[in-house]
Amino acid sequence: MIKLGKIELAGPMVLAPIAGYTDGPFRKICIKHGCGLTVTELISADGIVRKNSKTMDMLKFSNEERPLAIQIFGNDPETMAEAAKIVESLKPDAIDINLGCPARKVCGSGSGASLLKNPSLIRTITESVKSSVSIPVTAKIRIGWDHESLNYMDVVSALEDGGISFIAVHGRTRAQMYTGLADWEIIKEICSKASVPVIGNGDIDSYKKAAEMMEYSGCRAVMIGRGAIGNPWIFSGRNPDKNEIIEQIKEHLNMMIDEYGEYGIKLMRKHTAKYIHGFRNAANLRKRIMETADRDEIYGILDLIEE
Repeated sequence: MIKLGKIELAGPMVLAPIAGYTDGPFRKICIKHGCGLTVTELISADGIVRKNSKTMDMLKFSNEERPLAIQIFGNDPETMAEAAKIVESLKPDAIDINLGCPARKVCGSGSGASLLKNPSLIRTITESVKSSVSIPVTAKIRIGWDHESLNYMDVVSALEDGGISFIAVHGRTRAQMYTGLADWEIIKEICSKASVPVIGNGDIDSYKKAAEMMEYSGCRAVMIGRGAIGNPWIFSGRNPDKNEIIEQIKEHLNMMIDEYGEYGIKLMRKHTAKYIHGFRNAANLRKRIMETADRDEIYGILDLIEE
């Protein structure tokens, strides 16, 4: 059992928030495979306060996804605090502040990674959110806006002063987006200097790599994003055989249909493409699955897959 502040994790692997991927069905699957903590996709604080229907749908979760943090983004301290109160009423295990999303739409509004340029505002937002709720408040950051402004220790200090419980650090700048290598050396430095637990994030594509990051940096846990898509076994270190992968695809597909109706079949396609990536004749399989919107047909295609 690993403790991050008041939150107890069954294991040191955390599912990162990924827009369009880390929804309820995928979070349940990851927990089943040994994930210690899940985080929702980033959710607009302004949308929460306005009670936007699509935004409110994104806040839904089940006990099978716990422990779970709901991640919110915004740049106005009062709006973030008001949104946090609404989120707390849903009883998640924590509220996470997004300070790392590099998307142009999010940064263009002054939110996400854009806030890294303003540590004083980060402190005000953190204090505002922290004072409005009683559950743990956490944050996910990048190491800076670009390599000319690596102000990560100023950001960490601002978060600590604001009362943060723990911090997830993606070892890239906003300018890097998802290219290049994550800087584990900086994650190590933050771990050695921070007064709160640190979760390392970046370039974790295997269970072995997660262990390497923890040993190298001293981080308390690791956050896995793209490496978990199509491979929830990354949380346990197991190597599934073909039949196990196929059964997991079917279970995931059924969960998506239960959650979204027939539209869930289309939403599942990007997951299926990752699940079958290493299969023989994967390109042809992917093409056939992408062309159908019928569960039974997909089952038929999967059942005919050869070793």
